[in-house]
Amino acid sequence: EMRGPQLEVSRVAPEMLKQLFTLEVPEIGSGIIEIMGVARDPGLRAKIAVRTFDPRIDPVGACVGIRGSRVQGVMNELAGERIDIVLWDEDPETYVRKAMAPAQITNAAADEARRVMDIAVPENKLPQAVGRGGQNVRLASELTGWTINVLSEAEFEARQEAVQDAQEQALAEALDVDDEIADILIDAGYTAPEMVAYAERDELLGIEAFDEETVDALMARAADYLLQQAFVAEVEPEEEMQLPLENVEGIDEATIAALQENGLHTQEDLAELAVDELVAYTGLDKEQASALILKAREPWFRG
Repeated sequence: EMRGPQLEVSRVAPEMLKQLFTLEVPEIGSGIIEIMGVARDPGLRAKIAVRTFDPRIDPVGACVGIRGSRVQGVMNELAGERIDIVLWDEDPETYVRKAMAPAQITNAAADEARRVMDIAVPENKLPQAVGRGGQNVRLASELTGWTINVLSEAEFEARQEAVQDAQEQALAEALDVDDEIADILIDAGYTAPEMVAYAERDELLGIEAFDEETVDALMARAADYLLQQAFVAEVEPEEEMQLPLENVEGIDEATIAALQENGLHTQEDLAELAVDELVAYTGLDKEQASALILKAREPWFRG
């Protein structure tokens, strides 16, 4: 029987890949190149993100090595595990595009609050983008820290139209204006009441369709709406459950639009759904659906 401290070394751990590259690539060991993230399907495929602050250095090329010698050395230690080396980027969309290689991404839309990104690829490239068993998109999501939804170009366009329609409807209701005014605001980048309330007056006056009277009225209505929302936290749980879907923290416009299409309009409607029902209505994965339903049910627990 073994006694005393024991050391267990795992070749399937992400740290193993980091250490192998540190040994194989001197620029990593010296700190010239930094490993920003690792995602692995051990023995099959991995993605590693790197960066450097030295403009003379190509971090990806340095990790690959002459005729692939460096990356091949790492692969040999991991039973031939295929390794994609990705150039890290501080811009989320650029980073996701690189992490999804070899997928040909034609469009992307990010929900920064939920760290979810929809990407569009040509219909005939969907299998390549998703990867066998979802491997490519799963590793890219793990590497970047973003939930990535791979859509065909037609699906992406339809979803973005639904998002815009939901934004337009929500803004029109909040400011008590018609769809045309809401559409003008959204096209100008003002997609939420708080953006209108806290906007610079001169910037709103720069919108060709608006005069001073219109701008002042919009800013006043936006401020009134925010004030009303501030009182929402004081309502009783039973009343809160009858509030519109927009009241649920973390819900996005596309999900709201999908639920409304199925006759669901209040927080209570969402709270009473089963996870599988929400998945079927919205296309969310089970983890996202479960989290959203729990968020909708919070007033019940507080009550």
